[in-house]
Amino acid sequence: MADSWEDRDDMASPAPSPPPPPPPTKILFNPNAKTFTFNPSASNFSPTFVPPPPPRPTQQPPPPAHFADTPSPVTLATSITPDIVSDVSSTMQKIDISAAGTESCDTHMDLSTSAQDSMDTDDPIALSTSIPPHSEPISLGATTEITENMPDQQVTAAVKEEIIEEVVAPVDETAIMKAYEALMAEDGRDHLNIVFIGHIDAGKSTLAGQILFLTGGVDKRTIEKYEREAKEKNREGWYMAYIMDTNEEERTKGITVEVGRAHFETEKKRYTILDAPGHKNYVPNMIQGACQADVAILLISARKGEFETGFERGGQTREHAQLAKTLGVSRLIVVINKLDCPSVCLPGGKWDKGRFDSIVSGMTPFLKSCGYNMKKEVVFLPVAALYGHNIKERVSPEHCDWCDTGSMFEVLDAIEPMERNPLVPVRLPIVDRWKEMGTIVMGKLEAGFMRIGDVYQIMPNKLKVKVEAIYRDEKEVTASQSGENLRLRLTGAEDTDISSGFVLSSIRNPVPCVTMFEAQLMIVELLEHNPVFTVGYKSVLHIHTACEECEVTKLISEVDPKTKEQKKARFVKQGGICMCRISVEKAICIEAFQDIAALGRFTLRDEGRTIAIGKITKLPKLH
Repeated sequence: MADSWEDRDDMASPAPSPPPPPPPTKILFNPNAKTFTFNPSASNFSPTFVPPPPPRPTQQPPPPAHFADTPSPVTLATSITPDIVSDVSSTMQKIDISAAGTESCDTHMDLSTSAQDSMDTDDPIALSTSIPPHSEPISLGATTEITENMPDQQVTAAVKEEIIEEVVAPVDETAIMKAYEALMAEDGRDHLNIVFIGHIDAGKSTLAGQILFLTGGVDKRTIEKYEREAKEKNREGWYMAYIMDTNEEERTKGITVEVGRAHFETEKKRYTILDAPGHKNYVPNMIQGACQADVAILLISARKGEFETGFERGGQTREHAQLAKTLGVSRLIVVINKLDCPSVCLPGGKWDKGRFDSIVSGMTPFLKSCGYNMKKEVVFLPVAALYGHNIKERVSPEHCDWCDTGSMFEVLDAIEPMERNPLVPVRLPIVDRWKEMGTIVMGKLEAGFMRIGDVYQIMPNKLKVKVEAIYRDEKEVTASQSGENLRLRLTGAEDTDISSGFVLSSIRNPVPCVTMFEAQLMIVELLEHNPVFTVGYKSVLHIHTACEECEVTKLISEVDPKTKEQKKARFVKQGGICMCRISVEKAICIEAFQDIAALGRFTLRDEGRTIAIGKITKLPKLH
C-alpha cells in the first residue's frame, strides 16, 4: 500500500486479473488537503474535489472482483488498511438510518441494488450519479435496518408520529349534512354573540353580571361576597361588575381592560356575552370583542352629564357605535341605563320619559349616518341594570308605565335566526392560542361546519392541523355550526406557530392571503395635523382578529354619496367616500366583502382614533 494518496497516481498497477479494469482517470488533487478519515456510519460520500464525469461507455463493464484488486484513482487515507477496507465493505451491507444522521439525505433517496454496487466500487462519480431521483420523498423517522436482501424499491422508514397526508379527500357533503341535521336535532336553538359596548361607566359589566345572576350563572353567596369586596374598595354600586371583571387591576381601577366572556340561555336561544372595555385606551380590545359579535348592546348612561360626555366628539359612545357597524353587527339594542338615578327620575321613583326621548332623538340621526336601518336594526330600551329592572322580566308599571318594547330577554329572543350554511368552506379567525394538553386555539367560526377529526390548514403559514376536540360554551361537542365561539384542541402545530389574526380554513378552498387589496372607504375623522386623505397615508388596519400597519398606495376615485358616481381625485376630505388600494407588509388573510362579510370589513385607526371604515371590493387574481 502506498504511503499517501498523492503517490497513488504514480504507483504501478498490481498483477492484472480478468476482466481488465477500466483505465485510470487523471484527477487533479490538492496537496494541502487534510487527511480524510472514513466514517462507516455516514449516509453518503460525495467528495467536493471530484472533476466532471468522463464520457461513460455504452455498455457498463462488469464490476471488479474485489476492492483491493481494483486500482482506484482515489485512495481515502494512509490509515486505511486492507483489513479496515474489508470491515468497511461488510459494514456497507447493513446501514441504520436515523433522524440524527439524515441532514444530507432529507430530500430524495433510493437505496437499491445498483446503488449498493456503486458504493462497493468506491467510485465517487458513481456515488454522485448512480442514485436516480425518485418521485416521492422518503419519510425518515424511527430507525430502519436496510439489508442486502431487501428488494429494489423505495425504502420508507417507520415514523413514530402520525403524518397528515397531502392528498385531501373530496368534501363529502352528504356526511356534512347528516352531521348538521344530527346537531340540530340535539339542540336546534339559535346562537347569538352579544357584545356590550359604550362609554366608560355606562354600566356594561354591571348589566352583564346581572344577566348571569338572573339566569343562574352566579349564586347568591357569590354576589354577597362581591358586595363585601366592593364595599371595602369604596365601590358599593359596582359589585355586579365584579362578576365579569375578574382580575384585581380591573376591580381596583373600576374599568374593564380585557374582553370578558360568559354564557347564558333562554328557552329559545343560547347566548355568548362579550363584555368589551369602554375606555378609549382599550379600543383595540373592544374591536377584538366586537368582531366576534352578531348583536351589540350599546349602553348609555341617562345621568345628567354622562350621556353628553359619551356622545360628544371624542366620546366612546360615538366611536363604539361606528365600530360595531363596521365589524359586522347586524342588530343594535340601545340600552338607556340608570333611569332610576335620583338625578333624572321623577318624584316617587318613576322613570322620566322626557329624558329617555331626548336621548333617542339625539342618537337617531347619528346612527343613521353610521348606516343603521332604524326600523329593522335598532331598538331603544330603558333598563336599571343595578337592580335588574326590565332585563329578564318587564319593568313594573310603578317604575315605568310607558315602555312598550318588552324586556331585554324578549327583545333578544325576537331576533330572527341567522342564516347558517354548513356546506361553505370553513373560516375561523383565531383570537388567541395557548398550550393546554395540546395546542388550543379560540375564535368564532364565521363560515362552514366543523367536526372532530377534520383536517384543516392554518393560513398564512399553511400548517396542516387536525381537530381533536371542540369546546362550545365550556362543553365538549362533536361538531359545530357557524356562528359559535369555539375552543379547539389541535394536533400538527405548536402554539408558537400560531398568532392572532391567522385563519383556520379548508384545505381545498383556503382563505386568500394577500399584501394588497382594493376597498371602498368612508372617511370618518381625520387628524388636525393631517387633514387630507391621499396616497401615502399610513394607519393601522383592523380586520377580523388581525391588526397590521398599512399604507394607501393608490387613490382610484372619489364616490359621490348621493349619486354614487365616481370621479378621479387626488385627495379626499373628512366625510368623503373613496375607492383606494391599500398595501400591507405582511400577508393577511381576508375575503372580499361580497363573499364573506366578516372577513371583508375593516377599520383604519391612527393615534387612537378611528380614521375610516371600509369594505374590501377586490383581491389580486393570484393570491
